[in-house]
Amino acid sequence: MHQRKHTNQQRLRRAKRVRSTIRGTAERPRLSVFRSNYFTYVQLIDDAAGKTIVSSSTRALAEKGKKSETAAALGKSIAAAAKKAGIVRAVLDRGSYRYHGRVKAVAEAARKAGLVI
Repeated sequence: MHQRKHTNQQRLRRAKRVRSTIRGTAERPRLSVFRSNYFTYVQLIDDAAGKTIVSSSTRALAEKGKKSETAAALGKSIAAAAKKAGIVRAVLDRGSYRYHGRVKAVAEAARKAGLVI
């Protein structure tokens, strides 16, 4: 139990450290990525207004497959939704996760789809 508590504290500390340098605005919102064991969730957040502009998840996508592949499809989906909302630039918020695997797949797919990160 103590080890799990310690691990959670470290995870929260990493996320706080990453987010201390990142601010999302209406012109350049924060692209926040959250991974659960099975699904991946992404949202574009305007920190100045404290509002989520666009959100999507692999739960909402009809695509099935490996986690990294569905995360790449999610990146394309969020970039398309951002373009529809008039957003062309964003700043990546990886949270407490390393830039690897699903987080990297989302970011690179969003870049390929035209979102400037």
